[in-house]
Amino acid sequence: MAKITAADVNKLRKSTGAGMMDCKNALVEAEGDFDEAVAILRKKGQQIAAKRADRESSEGVAIAKVNDEHTKGIIVSLNCETDFVAKNDGFIKLAEQLAELALEVDSLEELMKADFEGITVEEKLLEQTGVIGEKIEIGAFEILEAPYVGHYIHAGNKIATLTGVSEKGENTEEIAKDVAMQVAAMNPIALDEEGVPQDIIDKELEYANEQNKKEGKPEHLWEQISKGRLKRFFKDNTLINQEYIKDSKITVGKHVQKLGDDVKVTGFKRVELG
Repeated sequence: MAKITAADVNKLRKSTGAGMMDCKNALVEAEGDFDEAVAILRKKGQQIAAKRADRESSEGVAIAKVNDEHTKGIIVSLNCETDFVAKNDGFIKLAEQLAELALEVDSLEELMKADFEGITVEEKLLEQTGVIGEKIEIGAFEILEAPYVGHYIHAGNKIATLTGVSEKGENTEEIAKDVAMQVAAMNPIALDEEGVPQDIIDKELEYANEQNKKEGKPEHLWEQISKGRLKRFFKDNTLINQEYIKDSKITVGKHVQKLGDDVKVTGFKRVELG
């Protein structure tokens, strides 16, 4: 039997993040072969992943990052089963590392195949499933590109947002950050009225007519009243028409215009966990 030293166990722990006894047992089973021990731990992760495949992984952390030029931003959520794991420093660090990698790719499929310290991201997630003992997966992968992209992560890493604006300027960073905070707080469904899907508009008009009937409004006025209700819906749920969270007297669009006459918000992304 190969002699397993404390140094061997510590090396495996640093490489995989697995517990001391798990590392020692893997090295014993592998007869001291380091690579084989790593494979044993990864196989354990595969077994746990298979057993927990039907578990809900609605907890985790959402991380938003932008590149150095602020022309591309990403949001990645690393999901797990419990809030206890989501608050673990090692888990958060892993999510941050995955987000950095995500800036270099253009799809979730590419990210899963990307190199993570000598193994693929997919293999790393399986490895950490074995270490942590919970289902771990990437739940969200969002990309936003624009002349300038800003980002915001709400306290606790449960909400992450990106916002794109039409040009770089003196107040661009402030605009992008303010709007990203707005998206986090108010969860708009679209940038403006034109971005609202038709099926949502149809449902709102149907609901408005139900309200008209319930309230006894004259039927010949339903269309006019429903249009008014729809206008209010757009105001509450489209980004540039919402009341600005830091000054309810103006809309987000007016706030942006105040800081930069020619600057426009071009898009946004939002991911929320929990």
